[in-house]
Amino acid sequence: MPACPYVQLDVFGDRPGAGNPLAVVPDARGLNDADMQAIARWTRLPETTFVFPSPSATADYAVRIFSPRREVPFAGHPSVGTAHVLLDRGLVAPRDGVLVQSCAVGELPLRVEGEGRKRTVAVRTPRASVVEVADAADPRLRDALSGLATGALPPVLMDGGRRWWLAELRDEAELRSAVPDWAAIAALAEASGTMGLCVFARSADPVYYLAVRAWVGSTGTFEDVASGAANATLAAWLAERDALPGDGGFYRISQGREVGHDAIIELRVDGSGDVWSGGRARSVVTGTLDW
Repeated sequence: MPACPYVQLDVFGDRPGAGNPLAVVPDARGLNDADMQAIARWTRLPETTFVFPSPSATADYAVRIFSPRREVPFAGHPSVGTAHVLLDRGLVAPRDGVLVQSCAVGELPLRVEGEGRKRTVAVRTPRASVVEVADAADPRLRDALSGLATGALPPVLMDGGRRWWLAELRDEAELRSAVPDWAAIAALAEASGTMGLCVFARSADPVYYLAVRAWVGSTGTFEDVASGAANATLAAWLAERDALPGDGGFYRISQGREVGHDAIIELRVDGSGDVWSGGRARSVVTGTLDW
């Protein structure tokens, strides 16, 4: 393929290094599936996205999302970051403040507010549903939650395209100091066919209402820096229990401090019950991909 533009950016951060890294190929025409998987493996970033012309008159563009190991049908920070790159390059323009992305789960709208470094993009995430409400003493969860003081809401298994176990912890101090048992989290993910365990706690911080940590056990073991999709399933669970923080369905969360980042994700649950997950992004590396 001929050389094409290539961008690496930081998503859900107001400065480089704060959010979740992403690679974007704004024009992936000429790349096949094997090429895209190889490039995603080479970047070694959580995800790499590849943009194609829209397959329909109702979408502005199509995107395919790859982790280093496999193609992903939907993820929050790649969707938000890809839109930022296309807007920065003038390749798309919002209509009434909305873009439409075509991906493996269908067409999803993205709300665009502001301009430049103050611009925020939020994607309407696929509907998440409750699979099972459990108990902290459940044998499947017991080891993963061992030694952690849980909060008021019971643990729950949610399905929002990717399945996550969610568990509320007693307070932010408990969450910040928690040390994940990676063997237990990997066993939980394998036994339940999930990504792993996402824990959260209420916060009194003036900027964010919840602190969140997402421990992945399904594709290796690591702590996610900032997960738009995991937080969207959490928002759906809180809405289900009438336990949303903030006002009018809008709130912010903090994620990633425990692994050297400082991401802020904005969540909104609208009047229809749809969850919008988004925030700011910043391009860090701009160059040419010669593959």
